[in-house]
Amino acid sequence: MNTDTVDPAPGVQLGWFDWLRRELAPFPGRGTATVRIVVTVVLVTIISMALRVPEALLSGYMVFFATKENKVVTALTGLLLFVGVTIGIAVSLLVYRYTFDFPELRIPTMALVLFLCFYFSRVFAMGPLAFAVGFVIAATQSIAELEPTAEDLVQTLLWLWLAVAYPVVLTVIVSEFLLPAQLQDIKSETPESAKSDRLAEFRGPLLAADSFTNPSHVHYALKVTLAAMLCYILYTAVDWAGIHTAFITCCFISLESLGATLHKGALRLAGCLVGGLLGFISILYLIPHMESITSLALLVAAVSFLAGWVAMGSERIAYAGLQIALAFFMCVLQSFEQDVDLTKIRDRVVGIIFGIVVTTLVFRYVWPERAADQQTSTI
Repeated sequence: MNTDTVDPAPGVQLGWFDWLRRELAPFPGRGTATVRIVVTVVLVTIISMALRVPEALLSGYMVFFATKENKVVTALTGLLLFVGVTIGIAVSLLVYRYTFDFPELRIPTMALVLFLCFYFSRVFAMGPLAFAVGFVIAATQSIAELEPTAEDLVQTLLWLWLAVAYPVVLTVIVSEFLLPAQLQDIKSETPESAKSDRLAEFRGPLLAADSFTNPSHVHYALKVTLAAMLCYILYTAVDWAGIHTAFITCCFISLESLGATLHKGALRLAGCLVGGLLGFISILYLIPHMESITSLALLVAAVSFLAGWVAMGSERIAYAGLQIALAFFMCVLQSFEQDVDLTKIRDRVVGIIFGIVVTTLVFRYVWPERAADQQTSTI
């Protein structure tokens, strides 16, 4: 994603419409990057539907998650995601061997894994790898109640690995060969300097200098763990597994400072509402009349272009593009047949809102960190 767009002159206040028009304005590389996303998502949709690969909605979302501003960073991100998901699934299977029938062990294990991996996501040079491993382990440990037997659980986890791994590989391949012009970071002087800044985080010492002396790292990991586990325990206690997106939301929107977390939560909510509305309209008026995978691919391509255009914008709006895609895929890629069940949409939107509220409260009242005190970073 790009940090582009030149800020207005000091003292100039932009109205909401002018601000949005500026953020959505084209710039060199934005169109080609969006086309790559659309082509990859369409390929993923066709492959998942034709070969009946479960979790097509997750596969489509991974294209957005793995696509970065140039092919070098995309390849590096794809490699880290592939390795992280593979390690996460393997560790989760190992943990389930001892905890599947013992929730009293599984729940503390989930919390411990979340804490460790979000801690290392902040202090480790390859933070995205630690985040990927921790998130996959925690998320897969939270679905035990949804599977009746251990055999079903193992099959679900293996299919989940495939649903995440193959779109990442496909994203790297498309990024390498289709319209390979780089998406420029206009905030930087050259594409090379933007690339160097992004790759610099993977060089140097493996751990930050203050890894074991700065208590804010521990506080941050504890806050994410507290928010996610509160959501998990509450929706499990009321037997409402449909809002499990609350758990995922806590993991994805949690940043170091309160301001950054609130901003990302607002983008997630706005993107979710837009994507959910588009999905709702599609289910009501379009999907009942679709008779082939071609029509589904065209619908997915149209919304993916909108979401991709937003996602390839500045950091002020980019995250909303990912959420437009995720919410829309949750609506139209729920199964391999026409599915007009709106209950899942309702539950997932409720889960996202619930997760935002819980995360906001935790980050506001438990060891709040202000942006002025520490430079924020995205996960």
